[in-house]
Amino acid sequence: YLNDLDRISQQNYVPTQQDVLRTRVKTTGIVETHFTFKDLYFKMFDVGGQRSERKKWIHCFEGVTAIIFCVALSDYDLVLAEDEEMNRMHESMKLFDSICNNKWFTGTSNKCINQIENIFPSSTLGPNELKEALIYIQCQFEDLNKRKDTKEIYTHFTCATDTKNVQFVFDAVTDVIIKVNLKEVGLY
Repeated sequence: YLNDLDRISQQNYVPTQQDVLRTRVKTTGIVETHFTFKDLYFKMFDVGGQRSERKKWIHCFEGVTAIIFCVALSDYDLVLAEDEEMNRMHESMKLFDSICNNKWFTGTSNKCINQIENIFPSSTLGPNELKEALIYIQCQFEDLNKRKDTKEIYTHFTCATDTKNVQFVFDAVTDVIIKVNLKEVGLY
């Protein structure tokens, strides 16, 4: 935003799509959003990840088709605000484990999205080191799936402000929903 102070400080300022994408509001409780994407109706729930919020939502989502679980790769060396002894990445893995293997989500596909550009820019790691780090983190999450024969997990590395990558993720989620619907009517 510092490069755009002149534009942002204008009296007639209207936020651009990128301005909106770069804003952050802490989620408390369950925030429900409805939208249509490629002729499919979506109900998306942002449940917040804070420990104190989890009891409010874990049992609410019977019949969920897909879960998008976002993890910030920058959490690898950070601790929780509410527990300075707990590493954020380990906490994310514990939460992913509890969701992935929860009875409420037995037939639900999981998408684990790691936001990569924020922590591993190509200038700090060589191409092989970056790839190895990504594969390691991906395997750490995917290995938590105790139902590998019946539950699919799709992993994507993206940046939340990269609209093309987010578009790709939504295309993938749409494919999962179509596949589930085709299975339900015996066409897949």
